[in-house]
Amino acid sequence: MILLTKLDNTKILLNLEVVKYIESVPDTLIIFINGDSLIVRESLEEVEARVVELKRKILENADQSSK
Repeated sequence: MILLTKLDNTKILLNLEVVKYIESVPDTLIIFINGDSLIVRESLEEVEARVVELKRKILENADQSSK
C-alpha cells in the first residue's frame, strides 16, 4: 500500500490491487475496479514514484528472502 492524501488532508493507505487506473484531470483521480473514484492531493508523478518505490522494496525483500 502507498500513503496518499485526500483533498480534506486525510491520510489514506491505497491498496494498489484494487486500482483500475489513475489519471490527471488536472487533479489526480484514482479509479477503482468497482467503479468508485477518489481524488488525491499528490500529483500523478508523485503517485507513480511511490508505486515504483513500493515495488522496488517488494523485489528487494523477495531477493533477500531467497538468499
